[in-house]
Amino acid sequence: MGARVLVIDDEPQITRLVRIILGGHGYEVAVAATGEKGLAEFAHRLPDVVLLDLMLPGISGLEVCRLIRERSTVPIVVLSARGEEAVKIEAFDLGADDYLTKPFGSGELLARIRVALRHAAGAPSGTRATVGEVGVDFEQRQVTAGDRPVALTPREYDVLKYLVQHRDKVLTHSMILRAVWGPEYAGETQYLRNVVLGLRRKLEPDPSRPRYIVTEPGVGYRMVTAE
Repeated sequence: MGARVLVIDDEPQITRLVRIILGGHGYEVAVAATGEKGLAEFAHRLPDVVLLDLMLPGISGLEVCRLIRERSTVPIVVLSARGEEAVKIEAFDLGADDYLTKPFGSGELLARIRVALRHAAGAPSGTRATVGEVGVDFEQRQVTAGDRPVALTPREYDVLKYLVQHRDKVLTHSMILRAVWGPEYAGETQYLRNVVLGLRRKLEPDPSRPRYIVTEPGVGYRMVTAE
């Protein structure tokens, strides 16, 4: 069997659809209809990916997300009919890796799961990491784009390092600001925008159409692993 996927959702139509889509592509699928059952199934099955609805009976999806993230780094992909930016930001801040708004297509669902699995399997370790043509040497604090060295400011390097270390994961503005600038700067989104603009100018083949550092509107940024 393929990767183990736990679906925590109380909508029978959604869970049937997900079973059909994922089962047809070799995934092993388990389903839980409440937050409590989802946590129990998680502890029992140790899935490779969790698909999580936010509007659950009993324990809320956001609380389930928080509790899972306290004990595991497993990728969590939110499936929700709620598309408000504030809800997305809260989910990401609690540890969600991705957010898919209902209704969704089978191709999009499969793509998000592949990204989640790739992120879990390919998180950078050691002293070097590569995303597409962008290379980062953490030990030497050196960055390359293709064959050419790229000179970054200290802040640009720190933001890039954080993005690369969490590649394919949506990072909210406040998460990046807290990690790079400090907790007291969590609301200073313009600082971050200016740094991202500089990184795109130096690293992207076409800064107006970013390939690596993509914007999640109203939420934050994602470092995308090139196919």
